[in-house]
Amino acid sequence: MKRAITIALNEVKLYLIDRGDLAFSLLLPVLTFALMYGAFGGQTLFKGTATIVNEDNGAYSQQLIQSLESIDGVTVDVVSAQEANTKLDRSDLLFVTFIPAGFSDTLSTGGKAQLTFKQRGNGGQDGQIIASMIRGITEQIDQSFEAASAVKSNLAGRGLDDNQIIATVQTLISQQRQDPAYGIKEETTGGSTDFVNQFLPGIITMYVLFSLSLIARTIVEERKRGTLERLLTTRLSTGELFFGKFLSIVARGFVQTLILLVLSYAVFRLFTPLSFVYALVVSIIFSASAAGLGLIIASISRTEEAANWTAIVITMFMAMLGGTFFTLEPGSVLAKIGTFSLNTYANDALKTVITEAGSLADAWQPLAVLAAVAAVGLVISRLIFKAVPGSK
Repeated sequence: MKRAITIALNEVKLYLIDRGDLAFSLLLPVLTFALMYGAFGGQTLFKGTATIVNEDNGAYSQQLIQSLESIDGVTVDVVSAQEANTKLDRSDLLFVTFIPAGFSDTLSTGGKAQLTFKQRGNGGQDGQIIASMIRGITEQIDQSFEAASAVKSNLAGRGLDDNQIIATVQTLISQQRQDPAYGIKEETTGGSTDFVNQFLPGIITMYVLFSLSLIARTIVEERKRGTLERLLTTRLSTGELFFGKFLSIVARGFVQTLILLVLSYAVFRLFTPLSFVYALVVSIIFSASAAGLGLIIASISRTEEAANWTAIVITMFMAMLGGTFFTLEPGSVLAKIGTFSLNTYANDALKTVITEAGSLADAWQPLAVLAAVAAVGLVISRLIFKAVPGSK
């Protein structure tokens, strides 16, 4: 055991010295986390800019702009007509709303005022959303005018000031909008709304499997150079050699997952301290199963290219059919094939302890499968290696 640990420590030391290997193993998970944070770390609400040309500057044009500014995620940019037209011509802007002169006066006298939407093409997705918001606001203003007109008609002849009636009606309408008589309840079906929780287990397992190609290729290179055989001429046994390699591979895989878990814990607050420890344990067991598989690939491969491509094919198979990118329908043909993927069991275990707030006892079945793969892989790879001519 002591010799195996010495080999593992030496392998980890060499791994830390190799800048290229270290960069691939450590920087890629960090970059992936940065992309994940950029995609899912912010608010899911719409964020856009409403470009307005206000040639009116009256009360109702200001009400329209203030209503837009009150919407979460919407920023209003008031520009001149010349600037707007120039930017539209250069495609710097795709959608601009023009409030014509006399807009407020027309509304005040009961006339029909008209806004103008200028756009390039379809105005872009943001432009279409802004246009929809503006239509909604103008409909609310129109409804307030209709309500005020109806109230004035009903109170005609009672000596009430029209401006007082309009102000009272608008105040009541504003209060009603702030505290409506109805509510909206959102229910999501077909998946979780927390995308980080949904994709983090798959990203973790995918990166551990990506290291298979490096693991297998390195061991094949050492065998071709005779490094492994020279080690076996010492007091080191085949079992100690392979167990030392096994421990070093587990350490490398664990470092990758540790980076992602720590960053996720610090930024997204996905874990409790206990669930974080559970996730670390799952990661160690999955790294061990991946190490067992990597040793088998290295033992059966005769060239670096064969080891590399075998590892890539197996990695892609396990990633695609292991629930990494999408959920497979239970009982389907793909789901049955996916039972041969390590990712299936690792993702199940990680989702249990991260998303479902379960314990290791709740995830014992997938963890047992992963542990069995690790043990069997270590034994089989050793037997195959011993059968190679020139090995001890």
